[in-house]
Parts: sequence; C-alpha cells; structure tokens
Amino acid sequence: MDKEHYYDKVLNIKTAFKPMRVPKNKHYHPYEPTPYEGLEALFKAYEIRHKGRIVDFGCGMGRINFYLHYFFKVSVIGVEMNEGLYSSAKENLKGYAKKYKVSNEELQFFNCQAEDYAITPLDSQFYFFNPFSIEVFKRIVNHILVSYEEAPREMDVLLYYPSENYTYFLEDQTPFQLKEEIVLRELYKNNPYERFLIYTFG
Repeated sequence: MDKEHYYDKVLNIKTAFKPMRVPKNKHYHPYEPTPYEGLEALFKAYEIRHKGRIVDFGCGMGRINFYLHYFFKVSVIGVEMNEGLYSSAKENLKGYAKKYKVSNEELQFFNCQAEDYAITPLDSQFYFFNPFSIEVFKRIVNHILVSYEEAPREMDVLLYYPSENYTYFLEDQTPFQLKEEIVLRELYKNNPYERFLIYTFG
C-alpha cells in the first residue's frame, strides 16, 4: 500500500487529489494536497511549538490538519474558500472523530477567503502550499504582523513548493528570517521547488 492510501486509511479520511472546479479568480490556485512523503520529511526536521496553533491556508480536504493532530496532538485551523473542498474536510472530520478523540477546538475548518480569516493570538505557525497569488499572500502576512503587534510571540511561516515571489517578499519586506530549508531529495533532483522553507520571527 502506498503512503497516500496508507495514511488516509490510518486517519480514516479521504484526501486523494480530485479535480475540483475553482472560481475563476486569478488570485487563487487549484487545490493539490501536500504529499504524505513531504509531511514525513517536514515534521521529522521541524519542531512544532505545542503552545501555539497551526493555521493551514488553503487546507483543501484537511490532510495536514488530521496528520498533525494524530501524530503531534496539536490544534490546527484549516482555511478553505472552495465550498466543495470545505465540505470534504468536514466529512473527513466526521470520519476522523469516529476513530480518535478530538474536541471542537482542536480541529476547526473555516469556509472563507484566506485574507478574511481573523488571526488570533493563539495562531503561531502558518502553512502555505503556494495556494494563491503574491497579492493575497502579502495581505495575509500583513495580518500576521499586525497580530504580532497586538500579541508578541514566536511565529513561523512554513512554505512548501515556495514561489520566488513569496520568498522575495518575506526576505525583503518583512522581519521574517529564513530559519531552515528541508529538501525532498528524491523529488528535488527533477524539480528544485520540491522543498520546504521555514521563516521565523519574534
């Protein structure tokens, strides 16, 4: 059994890629889940802060949310604008909750545009799989920085398959600093974007 099906079975969810219609909006990219192989590599190298909460922007069907809760017992927020994907995430939550104990606060999903999600002082780690344009990304990062001013704390931005626009903006126009690069070596041979970049501030 391959990892995609193995982990879905363990978590009692369905997150395999399914083509979904997305609104004709140049600022939002089509959904594709982070491969489980990538999640293994990321969280083997990256230490999660259990004091804070993780927000997955463009969470799709919730794969990362369930993976993190199951293996690390952390609270995760999923933000998804597509109603079909959001509904799938909620269905997956029902399946996951049948097997594992979970409270409403530990796994939450919001059906809204990413820039409309209200960042709280609990949110400290923010995950992006290149889900939207640099314009939207800038707005969200600015919201994160405003949240920091209201409640100073250590914060991380985690990028998978990072676009140069994202990295240039973070490094040139924000206080976030590159902390770590995690390369998916087998995939990186043919594609230099197959990596994670972790930026930190605070």
